[in-house]
Amino acid sequence: MSEPATDIELILSARAGDQAALEALMKRHKSLVKMRARPYFLIGADRDDLIQEGMIGLFKAVRDFDPELNVSFRAFAEMCITRQLITAIKTASRQKHIPLNSYVSLDGEALLSGRRAADPVETVLAAERVRYVREITEGRLTPLESTVLLAYISGKSYREIAQDLKCGAKAVDNALQRIKRKMAGVAGQLS
Repeated sequence: MSEPATDIELILSARAGDQAALEALMKRHKSLVKMRARPYFLIGADRDDLIQEGMIGLFKAVRDFDPELNVSFRAFAEMCITRQLITAIKTASRQKHIPLNSYVSLDGEALLSGRRAADPVETVLAAERVRYVREITEGRLTPLESTVLLAYISGKSYREIAQDLKCGAKAVDNALQRIKRKMAGVAGQLS
């Protein structure tokens, strides 16, 4: 019987496009994500939302880990997970006090057109979230669901999304419910 692959072996395979290696890493370290998310609270979100943010941090750790440095992947992942959780909490608390028209658009148009966002850090975070959302949803969501999801995470209300898409708020709600079910299925595959 062969030994299980090391974290570094899985990271290198995942970076080479091996989806199974990425899933193995995410599954292997999901308990770390749950442990790091336990002490935090996110206003307006449930525990699964925090775990999802932690999983984003874990994904970033896989993406950014440098095997040449003298640090374990687990320690690096713990730092990335914690940073992602703190960023999500700070972002959520700031959004409560900012008018809707100052949100950063995540559809890429504002970034490409050169319109300035209220906060450069938010622009960078928004671009990272767009890239990550596209990576995990690619092939899983319909074009409508992808559009709704990007608008929703950019801070738009159901009504605003419905106006942009020229559909009803109920259609937006239905799309978001389908997205949640699909993403819960993806998360279930990783657990």
